[in-house]
Amino acid sequence: MAKKLVITCALTGVLTDPKQFAVPVTPKQMAESARGAFDAGATVMHIHFRKQEEGKQHLPSWDPQVAYEIVEAVKQACPGVIINQSTGVIGPDISGPTAVMRKLKPEIAACNAGTLNYLKVRENGEWAWSPIVFDNPVEKVDAFLKVMKETGAVPEFECFDTGIVRSVELFKKAGLFTGKAHYNFVMGVASGMALSAKLLALLVEDLPNDSLWQVTAIGREEIWPIHQAAADLGGNLRTGLEDTFYLPNGEKARTNAELIESLAACALRAGHEIAGPEEARQLLHLTQREPVVSVS
Repeated sequence: MAKKLVITCALTGVLTDPKQFAVPVTPKQMAESARGAFDAGATVMHIHFRKQEEGKQHLPSWDPQVAYEIVEAVKQACPGVIINQSTGVIGPDISGPTAVMRKLKPEIAACNAGTLNYLKVRENGEWAWSPIVFDNPVEKVDAFLKVMKETGAVPEFECFDTGIVRSVELFKKAGLFTGKAHYNFVMGVASGMALSAKLLALLVEDLPNDSLWQVTAIGREEIWPIHQAAADLGGNLRTGLEDTFYLPNGEKARTNAELIESLAACALRAGHEIAGPEEARQLLHLTQREPVVSVS
């Protein structure tokens, strides 16, 4: 059955060096890149924030003022856009992302829903980077969810593995959050869920009936059949320079707009339409979020 699908653009990611690839970093760059993606069909912008000093722009920033200037620039460039704030940090100190959340009061905030050994091995057997434990124990998840409730952000649960997917319903049963669960299946990380249309279909089949879901596909041109499978199954869609640098034909994308154009084409091939900003708010149940509590 034809439906409206929500498209998210992951604008820049956490560590890509703008000297090596033209990812947007400054408020002006983020606004221009977001506008291109917005015009191509993305109504949600998933945003990581970077240090603005020359030579440090490959590093994350949790400066609330930096985040505010970026988001305000994006909002001015894209009237009605929905902001989805990144929150991921390693370790128990979440004061940075929660300070930004209290400053921005985003409509959506990412909630990494479980721990993952974040690994990759090169063809010669060497680690691509030193093995990382992306730690998201229950007490950390709960702390994030409390601030999301306080600020009115709807949590989007980032699920890197199948057990993490199942944990989300346990969080709900334990009273950590209420309402419809928003799942983001992160597929393609070498030590997480594989890029598999069969696996995606099983994940969707097992979700609680009132769930919302989308796929984050990490990789090169091999991600595009997964995006098409997500569209065929009626899921919401996401891509951007955080997730890939490659278009379906294997060529490198120059902009987020090019990636979003290809993603919108997946939706259209599946017989669906692209939701506008207010339609997206209704579909994602953002209009029903709790009133925001002002926190200084």
